[in-house]
Amino acid sequence: MRIAVRMTVTALVGCLLAGGAVGCSAPPKSLAGVSVRGAAARADARAAWAARAKPTPRPAPSGGPAAGAPSGVKARGGVLANAATGSLLWSRDLDTERPIGSITKVMAALVVIRAGNLGRQIQVPKAVIPYVDKYGADSAGLHPGDRLTVQQLLEAMLLPSGCDAAYTLAIAYGPGMPAFLAKMNATAQQLGMMHTHFTSPDGLPYPTEFSTFSTPADLLTLGLAAMKSPVFRSIVAQHIYQIPKGPGHHHYWWQNTNDLIGSYPGADGIKTGYTAAALHCLLFEASRGGLTLIGDVLGSPATGPASGADAAARVLSWGFSLRQA
Repeated sequence: MRIAVRMTVTALVGCLLAGGAVGCSAPPKSLAGVSVRGAAARADARAAWAARAKPTPRPAPSGGPAAGAPSGVKARGGVLANAATGSLLWSRDLDTERPIGSITKVMAALVVIRAGNLGRQIQVPKAVIPYVDKYGADSAGLHPGDRLTVQQLLEAMLLPSGCDAAYTLAIAYGPGMPAFLAKMNATAQQLGMMHTHFTSPDGLPYPTEFSTFSTPADLLTLGLAAMKSPVFRSIVAQHIYQIPKGPGHHHYWWQNTNDLIGSYPGADGIKTGYTAAALHCLLFEASRGGLTLIGDVLGSPATGPASGADAAARVLSWGFSLRQA
C-alpha cells in the first residue's frame, strides 16, 4: 500500500525546471563574502550559524508513519522521491539543516557545468598540496603543474571526491575562491534551496563543522537539477575512470566512492559525503523497470565506510517494493 507520506514537491523544484545559467554580480550577504581563514572568519561563521532561524517542521502526514516504511534506516535525515513526478515517498526531518560533507561537490560541479567550456585545459596549482594537507582532505592525487581538461577535473572531483580538484576548479571558475562560493550560493538561491549555505567548494569543515549545510529537501532539489545534465549523469554513474599518461599530465586512476555503483542494481549516482559532524551522507538515484527514484540520507552513524550506502539501499529497496503493493 502506498503510504500517506506521498506529496508533491512542485513548489520545491519549480524554479529548477527553468534551468539556465546563473548570474552573480556580487557575493550575497553571507559567509561566502568573508575569508575562510583567520579568527575573525571563524567567529563570523559561528555567529551566523547560531543566529539562523530553524525551519518550521512540516506536519506529519495523517495517520503517522506507515507500517511499510523503510526499516533499519539509522540516518538522522533523508528523503525518497519519484524522480519523474517529484512525489515524496518517504522523508525524515525533511527541513532540518545538517552538515553534508562532500555532497557539496555536486553544487560545485553544477556551477562549472553551467558555465561550460569543459574542454578547457587548467593547470593544477601548487596550492592544492598544502590545501589538502591542512584539512586532511580526500584527494584525487593531482600533480601540481599537470594540465587537465575541466571534464577530467570534474571526474577527479566527483568520483574519488578529490578536494584538490574542487579547489582547482573553484580558483579557475570563480575566478578565485570568494567569487566561486558566491556563485554556488547564488545557484542555491535560484533553485529555491533556502536552507542551504556553502563556505567551501568541497564540504571541508571550515570555518566550522557547520558552516556548510543543507537539508534533505534542498539536496533533493540539487540532485534533480544536477541529474538533468548529461555530463554530470555520465560521470557519477561510473565505477572507475582513468587517464593514461600523456603530454602535460601523469597517469590517473579514480574509483567512485559511492558504494551503490556496481553493487546495487540500477544505481546511477550520485555523491557521497562525510565529516565528523556530518557522519555518512549519500545523495543517490537508481532506476528499475522504468521507475527512477532519487533521494538522500544524512547523518548515518559510522558503523562502517558504507553505512550511507547501506541506508540508501534500504530506502531504495523499500521504494521499489511499493510498485508491487
